[in-house]
Amino acid sequence: MHPPAAVLFDRDGTLVHDVPYNGDPARVAVVDTARPALDRLRRAGIGIGVVSNQSGVARGLLTPEQVTAVNARVEELLGPIGVWSWCPHGADDGCACRKPAPGLVLDAARALGVDPATTAVVGDIGADVGAARAAGARAVLVPTPVTRAEEVADAPLVARDLLHALDLLGVPA
Repeated sequence: MHPPAAVLFDRDGTLVHDVPYNGDPARVAVVDTARPALDRLRRAGIGIGVVSNQSGVARGLLTPEQVTAVNARVEELLGPIGVWSWCPHGADDGCACRKPAPGLVLDAARALGVDPATTAVVGDIGADVGAARAAGARAVLVPTPVTRAEEVADAPLVARDLLHALDLLGVPA
């Protein structure tokens, strides 16, 4: 298996511990395997991006500036991330970007200069897998306590953590 040209990660529940509608950079706590996984991708020359639904903006619980501040804190803790692509819409807005729609994945791949078919998406819920499939990318699910059993059963690849996800994608150690 050839490693992907880029790996796109969900933010909340995947790279950082999920704090619902977090607008406070001080509350960002990275997942244990996040930094080693991103460093491994950097050593391999593989593009890195984040694709994240941020419906708290549509709900009036977050401002775009707060999302940007939290993203900056994530990058401060995990190192440079090539592209941030996030959706401010709510579930009923009918946008093309909100996962499981492919928009975020397509936008991030375009920004990184890679074909979505050579890209992988790593996330913790079925919407992440759905967005990858809709964009023609590979998908790896890294379940957390909020991941539903049917999402695990439906995922093409399931990893125990982010480093295992990279193993499944053929990323050199």
